[in-house]
Amino acid sequence: MSKARQVFLHAIIWVIILLFFVFISSRNSSLHDALIIFVYFGVFNIAIFYINCLYILPKFLNSRRYVACAVSIIILIFASGIFKYALAVGFSDIILIRGQKQSIISFWDYYMASSFTSAFIVFISTAYKFSSDWFVNEKVRKNLEKDKLAAELAFLKSQINPHFLFNSLNNIYSLAYQRSDKTPEAVLKLSEIMRYMLQESNESQVELSKELRYLGNYIELQKLRFKGEANVELVISGNEANKRIAPLILIAFVENAFKHGLASDPSHPIKIYIDITETNLVFSVYNKKSTQNKDVTSGIGLNNVKRRLDLLYSGKYKLVITDNDLTYYSELSLVL
Repeated sequence: MSKARQVFLHAIIWVIILLFFVFISSRNSSLHDALIIFVYFGVFNIAIFYINCLYILPKFLNSRRYVACAVSIIILIFASGIFKYALAVGFSDIILIRGQKQSIISFWDYYMASSFTSAFIVFISTAYKFSSDWFVNEKVRKNLEKDKLAAELAFLKSQINPHFLFNSLNNIYSLAYQRSDKTPEAVLKLSEIMRYMLQESNESQVELSKELRYLGNYIELQKLRFKGEANVELVISGNEANKRIAPLILIAFVENAFKHGLASDPSHPIKIYIDITETNLVFSVYNKKSTQNKDVTSGIGLNNVKRRLDLLYSGKYKLVITDNDLTYYSELSLVL
């Protein structure tokens, strides 16, 4: 909230409070007397509120001078009692004379009552200061946390592209080394994939259909690597229209299956099942492990996607991974 709006809001609140007390008091006394009591003394109490809130507390609490802060508040309370009595003397016929006998209120009686009122105003002012500071600090904390998460997500995305590009270029290198006539097609597939990654992955969410098409292009690129002998079962059920998902969430599981699985065994194909409902997506990948594909960087992709799931789908996903000596199975349930 801007300073101007904050000042305007405070002014409106104080005017409403003063008018309320004037209205209540004018039932038992004249409007003139009620205005004097609550406008003059109301303005004085408002001054006490802001002296404590805007000067004493920030000056001493921020520097952790707690004793000086307590002494200053005590001086403010007792000094206000004297100033209020001096103001009351100017309107003694309205304020200091009471009852049918028209007895005059003694200095000490009035001083103790007005000091108690001032202490209450200081208490309200302190409570307001602490609560407003808490809300401001909480807002700052959330903004910092949001900025930190955004920076972390940007860093995680920056890891995805080099990691994927590294693996894909290895595949194309293998085709080129074998002098395969599929090399140009592989390069074209990679360019389509990289175009998607550059243009779409900067969004927080993309159309599910685009993400699945990107997944299909990756699988086709891998099949070229295996000269068409890769055994892959891709089954998509449900309606993908009008659904959105965080980009590059699914690819790590498929990439892991090709990288460490045995795609050349027709009796144990890589199985990829995607089931789409109105609000959920269930994505599962199964592969038989290869004893030949070993890679010290194998954990980068999956650790990356797990962290992104924690940041983007906290409380809205379930990931089950079954890893044994012969097979690897992962199932991701996601609320879209």
